[in-house]
Amino acid sequence: MAYTSRPAHSAPAVAVSYPAGFSLGVLLLRLMLGIIMVAHGTQKLFGWFDGPGLDGTAKGFEAWGYPAPKAMAVIAGLSEALGGAGLFLGLLTPLAAAAVLGTMVNALGVTWEGGFLLPRGVEFTLLVAVSAAALALTGPGRYAADAYLPVVRHHRLSYGITAIALALVVGAVFLLIRD
Repeated sequence: MAYTSRPAHSAPAVAVSYPAGFSLGVLLLRLMLGIIMVAHGTQKLFGWFDGPGLDGTAKGFEAWGYPAPKAMAVIAGLSEALGGAGLFLGLLTPLAAAAVLGTMVNALGVTWEGGFLLPRGVEFTLLVAVSAAALALTGPGRYAADAYLPVVRHHRLSYGITAIALALVVGAVFLLIRD
């Protein structure tokens, strides 16, 4: 009688497959949030779309008590523009979402007392932050550049949790260094 042993905890390999509706919904969210963040980042960096440019953004950072306000303006602009581009493309999605979320943590920290609703409230900033966190957790879906990268091809929840933790810690550090 032949006996073959199987490890007690073996499970068949299952390929991760996203339902089409999920991937299309995530694609729409990534595209819109990506476009919005690229636009906001280029406003800060280059003054495009009636933005303040680096000098105007630096004045805002100075008023909020950040040290090295011009450097902070560059960091915020690059985080928004590159994070937005990464979300748009679905490229390194958890890190792109972390860049956007970290910037929004700071935006929330300096504008929280303006109330909830616009024009001075935090509703838009909060929506961007939660959307970025959601994308970090869900991953980019099927229609993304990440699908072609070996390490992130199969999104794991741990990637999203790590990205969110990174964004919250870095965002908090930047808030704490303010005067």
